[in-house]
Formats: sequence, C-alpha cells, structure tokens
Amino acid sequence: MRLMVGGVDRTESVTGVITVQRVLGERARMTAELLLGAMPARAARVVATTDAGVELFSGLLVAEPVKVYAGAASEGPVYRVRLTAMGEVQASRGVTHAFGDGDAVVSLKEVSADGLRELASDVALSGQHEPAAYVTECFVGDGTTTAFALTGQAFQATKCAWLSDAFEGAVLDATRWVVSDPGAHLSLSGDGLTLKGGTGVDGVTTLAAKSAMELGGSIVAELSGVSFGAGSDGMLAGFYAGTAVLANCFAGWRVRPQAAQTVVVPLLNGAEVGTVFTPVAGHLYTLRVRLACNEMLRVKQRYSMVVDGAVETFGDASAMDAAMQVVFEMRDEGVSSSMPVTVLYDSVAAGVPVVDTPAMATFAAVNATSMFDAVRGVSVTQSGPMLVASVTPAGVSATRMIGSANDGVDCEASYGSSSTNASVTFFAGRVPEAGERVMVSYRRVQRAVARVADEARVAAEVASGADGFGMWQGRVTEPAARTSEDCETAAKAWLASAASRSAGVVGELACVNPASDVMPGDFVSLVSAGDAVQALVRSVDVVDGASVPETMRYAVAFANTLAAAVEGGMGMRVETNLASDAALPLIAEDRSALPQVLANLQQLAVTSLSETAIQIDAGVVAPSGGGFEVRRHDGAFGSGGTDLVLQSPVRGFAIPRVAQRERFFVRMYDASVPVKYSRWSAVVAVDAPVN
Repeated sequence: MRLMVGGVDRTESVTGVITVQRVLGERARMTAELLLGAMPARAARVVATTDAGVELFSGLLVAEPVKVYAGAASEGPVYRVRLTAMGEVQASRGVTHAFGDGDAVVSLKEVSADGLRELASDVALSGQHEPAAYVTECFVGDGTTTAFALTGQAFQATKCAWLSDAFEGAVLDATRWVVSDPGAHLSLSGDGLTLKGGTGVDGVTTLAAKSAMELGGSIVAELSGVSFGAGSDGMLAGFYAGTAVLANCFAGWRVRPQAAQTVVVPLLNGAEVGTVFTPVAGHLYTLRVRLACNEMLRVKQRYSMVVDGAVETFGDASAMDAAMQVVFEMRDEGVSSSMPVTVLYDSVAAGVPVVDTPAMATFAAVNATSMFDAVRGVSVTQSGPMLVASVTPAGVSATRMIGSANDGVDCEASYGSSSTNASVTFFAGRVPEAGERVMVSYRRVQRAVARVADEARVAAEVASGADGFGMWQGRVTEPAARTSEDCETAAKAWLASAASRSAGVVGELACVNPASDVMPGDFVSLVSAGDAVQALVRSVDVVDGASVPETMRYAVAFANTLAAAVEGGMGMRVETNLASDAALPLIAEDRSALPQVLANLQQLAVTSLSETAIQIDAGVVAPSGGGFEVRRHDGAFGSGGTDLVLQSPVRGFAIPRVAQRERFFVRMYDASVPVKYSRWSAVVAVDAPVN
C-alpha cells in the first residue's frame, strides 16, 4: 500500500501495517506508523492507495501525530510516529461482489432471537402518537357559561416556538435566517429589524427562515412592534410555496402604497382578500396570520430494506392534501390589552375554507421590494390542531381566536391528558351569548399502529403443514412513524425483506486481494454449489500485508438485518417491542392489497343545529354506489349491529336527535366487496337542549 501524507510520499517510512476501517454510515478511519522523520502537521491530508493506484482511503489527520518509543539503538532511543486519520462517511454504493467456494473464508452466523423478525409473515409495528378521529363538538351558549369541557383528549404535538427572534443582536442571526440583501437594505437598530428601501425587484431583498415549515395543525405567525413608513412596497410574515416572491405567497401581509399612504391588506394564494387597513403614522402594531389545518402531519414517510440483494424503498413521501381556515388580525399596541383585535379577513366568516394549500412552505418575515418599516420581533408557533368557531343567533359566523388573555383574543384551550379531557375557556367580554352555537374542532390522539401480513406466504406455510402464523411485533424508531399509514409502510418493508431468501443472512468473510475494493453499502453474493445468497456489507477492515507482491487482507462483516443507508442517507430501525399503549388490530391487513381505506372526511361540518336534528355536510360527494354511514360507536363499521343510525347516499343529511348529550361517528363507504371505509371517523358530539 502506498501512503501520501501532506503531499509527501511516506511509503518507504511505513513500519508495521496500515489499517483502514470502514463502517456503513460512519466516517472511515486509517491508522499507520512511520519511522520518525519530519513530523506531519495536524490536519495534513492522508491518501492511501494500492500499488495499482486504487484509492483505499482519503482523509485528514485528526490529532497531532504521536511519538511511540520503539527501543534503543547505537545512536540512542528509536521512535515511531503513529498517525490517525478520518475520512468521509461511508455511504451505500450498491456494487455486488461475488465470492465462490475457495475465494474466501466465510463464517455464517445463526439467526438470533433478534433476527426472528426476518422470518415473520405477520408483522405489527407501532410508531408515535398520532392525530386520529376528526372531532367537532357543538355547544349552545347561555350568555354566562365561560368554560366548555370536551369529550376527550385532543392531539397536540409538542407546542413549539418554531421560530422566534427579538432582533436584539448586532447582526441578523445566521442560525435562524437566510438573508438576501444585495443592496444592504436590512439592518438591526434600536427599533429592531429596520427596512430601508430595496432594489425595486420582488423577491431580491428577503429575510427567510433557514428551513421549510410543514403546514399542519394550528400555526400563528406574529410580527410585533411593527411601524410603517411612507411609500412601502413588499410583504411581511409571508408563507411561500417555493421561493419568496409575490406569486408564490400562500398567505401573508401585503404592504403597498395607496394615495400617498402606506396600506396593509391580507394576501391569500397570491390575491388580496378582506379589508384594506391604513396604519396610523407613529403607532406600533402586532400583525398575526393564523392557519388552522385539521391535518397535523402533511408529509408521509419512506422506508428502505434489502430485498433479494437490492435496496428497495417503500412509500412515496407524498404530500397530503388538506384544507385550512385562515385568519388575518391586527392589533394597535397602544390600546388596552382587553381591546379585541381587528380582524381583516376570516375564512370562517367568509364561509369558504382555503382548499388549495401547500404541505410545506418557506416563511419569510420580509420580502422588501422597497420598504421603509421596522419590526421589533417575530415568532412562529405551531400546536394543535384545534379550531373554535361560532354562529350567533343572527347567523354571523366567525373564528374565535385562541391565545392568552393579554393578546386581545377570545379564549384559551387546554388539550387535556391521558387522565383529563380537553376544554375551551372564554375570556371576560368574549363569552358566547345566549343561543350562540359554539363549534370546537380537533383531533383525537392515539398510538400509531399497523398489522400487516403476507397472506400468500401464510397460505404457503399452511399448505406445508406449518401454522401459517409467524408473527413479529416491534416499534419503528427511524425514520419516525408518525401515523398508522407510516406504520403500514414500514411493515410492508419488513415483510418484503422477510420474503427474501437472504433475509436472515448474518456473517463475516475474509479474503486476500479481492477482484475489486469492497465498501460498506455494497453487496456480497455468496455462491456455493451454484446456489447464491446476497447480503449487505456493514463494515470492512483492510490491512496492508507489508509484503511483495502486495497483499491486502479484507475482513468483511455483512448482515441483512436492519439494513440501512440508502438514498438520502435514509435507513430503517426498529426496537423489538410494541408500544405499551398500542391497540393491536385483531386482523392483519393484506400487504399486497394496501391501502384498503377511503379518504377521511376532513371537511365534514355541522351546518345547523336544532332541538330535533343535526344538519351535516360531509364535505365531499359520495362514491358511486356508496355513501356516508352514521353510527353511535366507532368500532362497528363494516358490520350490522344496533348502533347504526343511518346511511346517506348524498353529502348533505340530517341526524335525528333524542338526547341533550349525544355523539355520532361518520365514515364514508363504497360499493366494493368487502366494503371500504374511511380510515378515521368524523365525530360529531352535541351538548344542547332537545325538544
């Protein structure tokens, strides 16, 4: 092996062996010892190649070379220099290396108890807690009641300040923001983020968050301490489906000149909506954009496994379509905190939810075409999903804003816990009037879980006299299974790997001077008596034999269990136990037939409530030959039973009422055999007087 250190050929100075260690997903490591000469500097580049010029290692010295005492000679003590270098992360390359009988010494290990997952034909996997049923709870105000208890715990991802900046430093924080400012129009001052003009071109002078945001749940983007200068033109607090230019803006505040004044107007899907507001010179304002989506998770996961000697990816990482309610509100910071905010646009009041919504968006605090304003703080928080809306006896609909008492909003929400239910409490001066219908929309919470079987394999096992029930249970840890659908995808990946003849292959091989260099992420094809199995290379140690002709000894570890490192660095890992709160399905889904569900009723709404009936709009047209099924319990869909209330072939229908407090479960169904239903129910719960 030839060794270059700091651009100098040190091959003749090598004493002992050179070792290169490679592990899939980790940085390569090289160690060597040289006769003491000119000491190489730390961070010197090290390159090791075969005599034929094949590069085996390239990296940098990660520590000062160490002197090692090697004994005494007539000239005095003798020392060697020990070098340790680190290289690149070892990623999957996908090359296959064939080894036949006599080519290598192969040691195959028995499949351990941990490897029994590979032999399963029935797999149950759990994931994280997920948003489940879509719940709408209806109450009728009496003019005095302030607190409304809900019927269960609401799903809430950890409430987080996804982005927060008080603009108090000397320069803009590069860990939070991507700054595009070729004309030096953005700066920090005693007024916070200060805007002084722009290039006159949309999308050139921007302050955007470093990472894109998943638009799910309840999102509040707030700019505080905003002052407006004359002649401003641009955008504030914008969510963009792509780069931060006006045409891509899904929701944000449009700032523009009008009749020698600066005005502010909501912008939604590239068009102005709602009321145009004229700020008062010298006043400071708080601007908020509220997005309420009943889908918390908008992007599906992908999982990868080794199947028949190749890495296969399962799932498409597609985006989930979902509607939103959107509110734009403004507050003059000079007025009392008890003063209600000014709502410039409310999609609930407009009666039209926003259907065309991006799953991911870029948030830009500023897109300045030419702006002369200042912003003292920005925050973007994400929670929920939860939406509170109401309809007055006069028929006026509006969103009831959730927040803190000093935010000028209507109510605060508690999401509950495993032992307490969620609730909504209205602030003084915001209490629902007598006869006002209050609707709280949220998602139930439960553990994500799926059980999937390879029915063809089960049948084959039964035919051969086996019990046909090789079941394995576990918990997905990487990538995180955020939904039951993700768990299904992960289970399909495990089953596909288990069907491979080489699924349980685990072992090591030793060889000298293989035909080509073996890297982690490659495959070895082990051929014996004409029969071959393939396995993923997990680690490779290469040791220089220090001989002529050159000998390179390879020690290769391979295993198809927990195969990892595929495109994008994605892998899959599981733990060997199901989550303790996972409700295991009694019957497994057929892997080859997934998915076996219809769309959820995301937009089901209560359109009116009387003492005798609940009027429902399912939000979608029923499938041909199918419709909407209403039951009093959530576990009996697809069967008969006495809890069936009605089936409707049309999207608009009425549920008869018989009690003050009632709860109904609604799913869409089709005409297939067996009948398919929505994955989750839409739940309608009512607490109101009956006739």
